[in-house]
Amino acid sequence: MTPALLHHLILAVADDMIAHADELTELDRAVGDGDHGINMKRGFEAVRADAGSTAEKPLPDALKAIGTQLVMKVGGASGPLYGTLFLALSKEIAPDASNLPTAFAKAVEAVKARGKSQPGQKTMLDVLAPVQTALAEGGGDLSARLPGVAASAADATIPMLATRGRASFLGERSIGHMDPGARSSALIVASVCRALED
Repeated sequence: MTPALLHHLILAVADDMIAHADELTELDRAVGDGDHGINMKRGFEAVRADAGSTAEKPLPDALKAIGTQLVMKVGGASGPLYGTLFLALSKEIAPDASNLPTAFAKAVEAVKARGKSQPGQKTMLDVLAPVQTALAEGGGDLSARLPGVAASAADATIPMLATRGRASFLGERSIGHMDPGARSSALIVASVCRALED
């Protein structure tokens, strides 16, 4: 993990999140309070502004810096949840990312604990958990497969009944809409994989 590659990865994720802010906001209007895209854009604009200095850090420290920015800048439930994902990953990941599957599994567990939720409740975990499973299974074509895994998992939230988060207040009306957090999680996975393939 060179500083140049890390810089490329940070910019790829931040630029995609900023570019999809309107889409995420529209998704959140259907099931939440309509601020997911705005909040994620604000958070990743801050991450992008610090990309140069962050990329010079060892990978664990870089992930900690990103997680801290997201906690501070992203409002709503998403800030603490995404912050937890990156901060937990920073504590577990090896500097060369050689233990990514096990580190990511610990990070997903941390998100479950922070959100007091499980896969199947129409949240970002419905993407993170299948991605974790695919990482654990391994294979040489992971960066080619993972975006599809994540996108399919996000699509699978559409028919779900939300039982956690703000969408759960809608009851049956939450059915038929993609979860915004699942979509933003899938976007991050796709951005990282695409940047690694560049």
